[in-house]
Amino acid sequence: MSGTAFRPGVFGSYPLPNAGPDARPSESLLRSVAGVLVGYGYPPLASVEDWSALESALRAFLYPPKIPKEQ
Repeated sequence: MSGTAFRPGVFGSYPLPNAGPDARPSESLLRSVAGVLVGYGYPPLASVEDWSALESALRAFLYPPKIPKEQ
């Protein structure tokens, strides 16, 4: 991490603007992230629920939540 990671007044690049569908968070990206986690000693993803939770966590990091427009 850089020395500016948690300093007040310093803004990061994430979350990204949520401009609609984005093909970049693919299965390949999820497998790569899972591989890095396992390489650092975390347990392997063993179920569909694990993969779904990883995908949700990655999307939450990458994009802000969509807020429904009031009608």
